[in-house]
Amino acid sequence: QMQLVESGGGLVQAGGSLRITCTASGLIFEDYSMGWFRQGPGKEREVVSHISPSGTSTYYADSVKGRFTISRDNAKNTVYLQMNSLKVEDTATYYCAATIGGGWNDWGQGTQVTVSS
Repeated sequence: QMQLVESGGGLVQAGGSLRITCTASGLIFEDYSMGWFRQGPGKEREVVSHISPSGTSTYYADSVKGRFTISRDNAKNTVYLQMNSLKVEDTATYYCAATIGGGWNDWGQGTQVTVSS
């Protein structure tokens, strides 16, 4: 059974940086695209970034482009999201997700990121 576990969230001041991590188990990690999504207070869940199985292809939402970097280490079954120049509006619960095609069907429990002004 697949399990995705996020970590690394916390409280940071605006302009600061944070790296969140998702460690996967119960899957052949290098077969899956991995994604980061977030849901802020009173908002719908939105895609932040995703990365192809090999790591050669990435996508970023316009709101985080140039500030966030997604990466993965297939040897460690881990995907990272480096978040720089954080803004108050980045405050959200960040979720890791996996797909082998057909939609993002597997999710972690989320990690809270709070950016203070």
